[in-house]
Amino acid sequence: MSYLPKAADVAKLRNATGAGMMDSKKALIEAEGDFDKAIDLLRKKGQKVAANRADRESHEGAVIAAVNETNTKAAIIKLNCETDFVAKNEDFIKLAKEFAALALKFNTKEELLAADFHGLPVSEKLIEQTGVIGEKIEISEFKTLEAPFVGSYIHAGNKIASAVGISKTFEKAPEVAKNISMQVAAMNPIALDESQVDASVIEKELEIAKEQLRQEGKPEAMLENIAKGKLNKFFKDNTLVKQDYIMGEKTSVEDYVKSVDAEVKITGFIRI
Repeated sequence: MSYLPKAADVAKLRNATGAGMMDSKKALIEAEGDFDKAIDLLRKKGQKVAANRADRESHEGAVIAAVNETNTKAAIIKLNCETDFVAKNEDFIKLAKEFAALALKFNTKEELLAADFHGLPVSEKLIEQTGVIGEKIEISEFKTLEAPFVGSYIHAGNKIASAVGISKTFEKAPEVAKNISMQVAAMNPIALDESQVDASVIEKELEIAKEQLRQEGKPEAMLENIAKGKLNKFFKDNTLVKQDYIMGEKTSVEDYVKSVDAEVKITGFIRI
C-alpha cells in the first residue's frame, strides 16, 4: 500500500515551508513521509522554501542569554516547559535566568546539569520543579561563546536569544555586539562566512540550483556556472558577514562593522 500522509503532517509541512496544500501532500508522498526530504523536493521544484529550517518546530519555554562581567563569555540556555502559561510565569523566567548565569561557568550541558544549584544538582532541581509546577521542565539546549568582547540580545517574549563575539574591546563595542546579536536573532545565519558553511550544505545547494535550472529548460552545459551564481546568492542570504544589515540601508553586516572600526571583525556567534 502506498504511503498517504496524515492531514496534520501536510499542515506541518505547509507551515514550515509556505508551500500549497497539494504541493505539500505530493512532496510527502514522494518522500514517503520523510519531512526533510519533502522540503528538499519542494525546493528542487522551485518552491520558495527557506533554506534553513532549524526553527520549523517551536516548543514552549524561555530562551535566556547571559554574559559575564568582563564581557568575554556568553551562555544561552533554553528552559523548556509544556505550556505557554508556564513559559510566561515570572518564577519560571527567573529560574531560567539563574540557570543561564550559572551556565557561564561551564562549557557543556552535562557539566551544567551536574553543577550545584542552591544545594541540589541542576538535574535534580529540574525534577523538583517538575513536581512543583506540574509540567515537565528541562534544559534542552545550551551554547557558549568566548571572544575578546561578547554582547547578547534576547528577543521580546524570551523565544530567541543570540550572542556575538568581536575581535577587540573599544568604546562602541557594546553597541556593535548588540546590533549584530539582533541581526543574528532576526536573520538566523547558518555560518559566520562562506568558509564555515559545511561542504554537504554547499553540495546540496548546488544540486537544488541545478535541478531548478533544468526545470526552467536551461542547457546542461550552462548549469554549473549559473548554479555557482545561485550559490553566491545563498552565501549572501545565509552567512552573517555577507547578509544585508537589517538596520542599515544597502550595506552588509561586514561593511557596517568596518564603518564603526576598520580593525574590528566578528569572530563568532551563537543563537537558540
